[in-house]
Amino acid sequence: LLARRLERGADEVEIRAVATGADVVAMQRSLELVEVDRRIVHYIVDLLTATRASTELRVGASPRGGLALLKLSRARAVLANRDFVTPDDVRAVAVAALAHRVVLSGEAWAREADPVDLVRAAIDKVPAPSWQ
Repeated sequence: LLARRLERGADEVEIRAVATGADVVAMQRSLELVEVDRRIVHYIVDLLTATRASTELRVGASPRGGLALLKLSRARAVLANRDFVTPDDVRAVAVAALAHRVVLSGEAWAREADPVDLVRAAIDKVPAPSWQ
């Protein structure tokens, strides 16, 4: 089965480099230039805390999840042509950044709960920071 999969289409695909390794490293480093207001940092911490407080999750998102969320939020801002992160950037990538980093409670696992839904429910309880 695996051999057939590897053989399928091998002659039909042309792979071309669209960026060099140096380009990729430069893109990664450019994310460090994206401004992150302290209220955004607190918001990220609050989202992590919400996952840890959920009774549906035995283990919530860790500090490494927060670092991933920060980086993804910066990347989303760049893709939106901005040099600063908004709460919408954080919220848009939060589930993707955190759902695979949690452990379900025994009860949630027994009823086959989806970690995506549980993380979404936890973060939906956290109000976004205000700029007023």
